[in-house]
Amino acid sequence: MFSLGSWLPAWPGLAWGWALLDALLQGLVGACAVSVLCSLLKVYLYIQCLNDPERQEEKEALRAQWRVLEPLHVVVLTVVLALVGSRVAALVVLEFSLRAISTTLSLGKGTRSCQLYLQCQYSLGCGVSCGLSFLLEGAPHRTCNLALAAGLAGLLATYARRLARHVCTLYELHSRARYCGVCILLLASGHGIPRLLRNALSVTFAVADLAAVALVNRDFLSAAEAARFWTPLTICYALLVVYMQEEPRASAGGRAVYQTALVRLGGLFILLLTVGRWSDVLHVFVSLLGEFWCLLRARAMLEAC
Repeated sequence: MFSLGSWLPAWPGLAWGWALLDALLQGLVGACAVSVLCSLLKVYLYIQCLNDPERQEEKEALRAQWRVLEPLHVVVLTVVLALVGSRVAALVVLEFSLRAISTTLSLGKGTRSCQLYLQCQYSLGCGVSCGLSFLLEGAPHRTCNLALAAGLAGLLATYARRLARHVCTLYELHSRARYCGVCILLLASGHGIPRLLRNALSVTFAVADLAAVALVNRDFLSAAEAARFWTPLTICYALLVVYMQEEPRASAGGRAVYQTALVRLGGLFILLLTVGRWSDVLHVFVSLLGEFWCLLRARAMLEAC
């Protein structure tokens, strides 16, 4: 594998050989984390729609999602997260963390939380990838550790997908018959899924934010150089937060969600044109594709929110 880099084309911020394998494994762990998030949200939203007679169309839309799209979504997101450099991934994590805190404080506890969770899919993948890159930097058995993490993440994602498939197929029958342990558990405590996700995402993004700051700062040789980067970044993020708060609060899924993602990454693109590298600009375009891919896959769940 070490000889591959001598004749394969170069990609900015990505090396061939073991470094490529490590990037793919990190991306796979991030994609599996996104898959677990979507599966649990699908379970929660399906149960909510099932209990509401006026939301039967949304329930059928959730059930009608193609099964083949689940592994395809993981594969595509793995490749996207592997191609995105750690610098841009770190900036995506920091931007979403700031916006999530502002949204939570302004909208109140529990308001539109499911929609915010769906919007954080790509940022969650970047956060997991950044956290692994920082925690395993310089580790003697980095590839083996990543392979073990990818195996565990894949196992969790598989069981979460099976749970979502079981709920969409048999929950309506089992919840009435009361003879399935999984469905009885969801019937009793399924309303606590958003709280579980909130706690898990809070810990994940707290670690990812620390890792993101460290990954961005390692490229600077002096405090003055770091200040020239962080000052316009802070101003840009503050303006983005103000813009997001001025958006109409009644906007749910559909075009408004894609517009929000475009504005966020557009602001980051303009910032990196002035203080970043040309490879960062290319990674922003890859990030935009990843963001749209996640939102497109979660379209039925966004409507159900």
